[in-house]
Parts: sequence; structure tokens; C-alpha cells
Amino acid sequence: MFKLQENKTTVSRELQAGLTTFAAMAYILAVNPAILANSYGAGMNQAALVTITALSAATATILMALMTNYPLALAPGMGINAMFSFYICGQLQVPWSDALGMVCINGCIFLLLSLTGVRERIVKAIPHSLKIAITCGIGMFIAFIGLKNAGVIVSNPATFVAAGDFTGGSAALCLAGIVLIAILVARRVPGAIVIGILAITIVGAFVTGTPATGAEPAKMVTQLPGSLAGFFSLPSSPEPHFLKLTFGFLTTKAAFFAALPVILTLLLIDMFDNIGTLIGVTKRAGFLDKDGNLPKVGRALVADSIAAILSSLFGTSTVVSYVESASGVEAGGRTGLTSVTTAVLMLLALFLTPLILAIPAAATAPALVIVGVFMMQSVIEIKMEDFATAVPAILTIFAIPLTFSIAEGIGIGLISAVLLAVFTGKARSISLVGYAIAVIFFLQFFKIFPF
Repeated sequence: MFKLQENKTTVSRELQAGLTTFAAMAYILAVNPAILANSYGAGMNQAALVTITALSAATATILMALMTNYPLALAPGMGINAMFSFYICGQLQVPWSDALGMVCINGCIFLLLSLTGVRERIVKAIPHSLKIAITCGIGMFIAFIGLKNAGVIVSNPATFVAAGDFTGGSAALCLAGIVLIAILVARRVPGAIVIGILAITIVGAFVTGTPATGAEPAKMVTQLPGSLAGFFSLPSSPEPHFLKLTFGFLTTKAAFFAALPVILTLLLIDMFDNIGTLIGVTKRAGFLDKDGNLPKVGRALVADSIAAILSSLFGTSTVVSYVESASGVEAGGRTGLTSVTTAVLMLLALFLTPLILAIPAAATAPALVIVGVFMMQSVIEIKMEDFATAVPAILTIFAIPLTFSIAEGIGIGLISAVLLAVFTGKARSISLVGYAIAVIFFLQFFKIFPF
């Protein structure tokens, strides 16, 4: 089914890659419920959301595997879940059930654009240099996320970012993990990333993360359950949010036009986050053809469109392709068997949630940094001597991590590419679809809507 020989891989390598992807993205089982359950946001049921997150991720990932045979994993998107909770539900005061309805409509529009080939044309409209830049930008993005999660870098009001506190244990272990994995990769040790994650997790159980203060005892970097029974738990029921979406914003004309900009914003973010991840991960896997296009891109886009609809039915914000899939690709994953392995582990995690959540950021962050380095290697393919090509590419690379948004990074890069092409006599190098996308991003950035 997965054509392992044709893709020059083995069952053991695919299983190992699936485990690597799962280890890199397991944090979503804790983070997504926390964001959507926040009392200042959507205020949803946190226990139910743990189950919903795992079910939606596993279902969407298996769907992608069966439709494309690509090693892509999907789960509720970070950033989109924050927008869903804190902006749509919190700031705009939209009930979470109506917000799920917006996600459903967003997914239906996605599916329509995918079935008609519009999304495929959008992917092909992105210049080859920007596709390379997107890959590099995502590499910087996930490396930045890893360093931030482990406390190696922290926010600073004067300098924006600064070095973290290395006496706390987590940051120091992260750096040790980066060096360990880098050594293993350089020596071509199979499973280097998984070995690094496991090693730092084990060492973290003996390293102080938070020192004792008053009555509070010291906390280790890896905090294991107090007893053997504490490693296991039964899944909570998804009933509080399963099939609970509503469409109250369609009841009046005023409500519809108020909701339309929100739906369009969701559409833009989802579309270009997905396209960016799809290009970045599959390029690293060597799936792009000589023209920089992805075979079976239509199937991949239909799969994530259906996943977006399913996420609203399960009761969570939009499910998207995950950049952490790149970690599985670097571990050797080349087929849908990698994805199926990740999906099965997501379901098993429902019974081992305390153990999965014990893997600290200090252990997963090095994996993200190393994968980021791998993805940034393609920067040498950008023609730096051609400023009309180099400037948009470099802007894209920097904008993705610095705006903390793949979609906005692509938008900045594409707008600059169009402007440079027009004013350097290369207007025909950009397709009509490319111009249209740039205009849409321009309208989005400057909040110009026709309503």
C-alpha cells in the first residue's frame, strides 16, 4: 500500500520516523486544550479537548496518508487556535459553537477551491525562489519555537529577545541536546533525533528545572508521575463539543457581513500556513519535481480541506499540516506509513497522557532546532546575485519567524516579489494568479475589505 521499496525506505525506518514526528508534536495534546479552555477565550471543556485534539489529529493524519502517501501529520494549528479562542471568542464575543461553524464554512470553501484546482494553481503561482525561501523560513521558525519553548531565548522589552537563564536547567539541557543530536547526525547514527529526545528526557529527571522556594520544593526538568498508576489514564468523553457547531451568524444579514471578514481571515491564514508547510516539508523529502511543483498536490490539498471540516465536527479549531512533520522526514520518513504511525501513537497517547506530557520542552526543542538547520540548507539555491529574486526570498525567510506566521511571511515575500518584478521589467515572470494573491494579501495587511 505504501510502496516502501519504490520510495527507498523500510518498515523500521518509517516507524521510527512516525515516532519522531509524534515526539516533536505531542505537545499539542496539552497546549491546544489549554488555549481553547482559557477563561479569557473560548472557555471550552479542557478534559474533553484532550480527547478531541487526539481524535481530530489522528483522523486527519490517516486521511492524508491514504490520499497522498506523504509523511505528513496534521493537528489543530497553533496560532489559529489562539485566534479562535482569544480573538473570535474572547474579543469578538462569538460563542464557541458559532466559531466552530465558521471553521466548518472555512473548510467547505477550502474544499471547493481544492476540487476546482484553484488551490493547486495558487501553489504553482508561487515563484520557485519563494518556495525555497518558505522552506528556509519555516526552518528558522521551528528552530525559533524550539529555543523559545526551552527558555534558551526569552522576551525582553528593550531588545525584543534575549538569552534565557541557563542556571534553570532547561536551557542548558536544550543546548546539550542540540550538540548531542548534531554529533549523532554528523556520525550518521540512525534515529539520532529520537535518541536525543529520549536521552534529554531521562537526564532531565535528575536536573533541577525550578529551584526550591520557601514551601515549594524544587522541580525537575522532567516531571514524572509519582506512581506507576499515574502514567496511565482513561480518555475523557468528547461529548461536550462533539457535533456542537452552530451557525447563528447566518441568521441575519448584519451578522453574516460581520462574520465574513473573520471567515476570510481564517481562510487566508489556513490556506497559506498549509501551503507553506506542504512545500517546506515535501521539498525536504525530495518530492518536488524539477520545476519545483509537488506531484499529487491536488490530493494533499483536498485532504487538508476535508480535515478542516472534520475539525469543526470534532469540536476544535482548524486542523492543519504540521511543520513538525519535517522531523519525521529527517528521520527517514518517506511514505504514509510514517503518518499512520504518528496517528496510532496519538490515539495511544490518550491512555498515556501523563507520560507523554512528561517529555519536557528541553527534549523536544533540540529536535526542532536540528530540523530547522536541515531545512535552511536549501538557502544556497537562491540566486543571490539577482536582487529581484534575492530580496523577496530573504524577506520571506526573516518574516516567517519574526511575524510568527507562515502565512504573513509568504504574503510579505509575494508582495515584494510582485513589486520588484513590475519595476525591474520582469512583470511577466509572475502569473496572473500570483498577482491576485498579492492583491489579496495587500487588502488583508491593510485591513481593506469590500464590506
